Amino acid sequence: MNSSKKLRIAGWVLSGLLVAFLIFASAMGKFTDWEGKAEMFDKLGWTEDVMFKIGVVEVAIAVLFLIPRTAFVAAVLMAAYLGGAVATHVRVGEPFYFPIIIGIIAWVALGLRNSIVFKLAMGQSAGSEESQDG
Repeated sequence: MNSSKKLRIAGWVLSGLLVAFLIFASAMGKFTDWEGKAEMFDKLGWTEDVMFKIGVVEVAIAVLFLIPRTAFVAAVLMAAYLGGAVATHVRVGEPFYFPIIIGIIAWVALGLRNSIVFKLAMGQSAGSEESQDG
């Protein structure tokens, strides 16, 4: 197995873990009822209804991230979504580094899946290379 294929596999594994976290650990907390949910969301400045909608957006972005043709746009949307999470945590005085780490992981995973992403990030021409995502 060549190095490029190993990197793509690593990117897909990382993408799968990221999506599993976003859907099962993060979004599910917005969909299910649990003790202290209303108080926590109120502290963040959001209602349960708004958080449900944010959960739907989170799941949609996560699913789009797994589709090769929409993965780049999904990564941009995920960065925007996570930027909102950072702003919310900064506003209420909570640690805000976790959404930043998730965003970095998303872009690294996408770059491993498709090396053109890393080339574009470094200001290099993507050239005529065909997408490696797949």
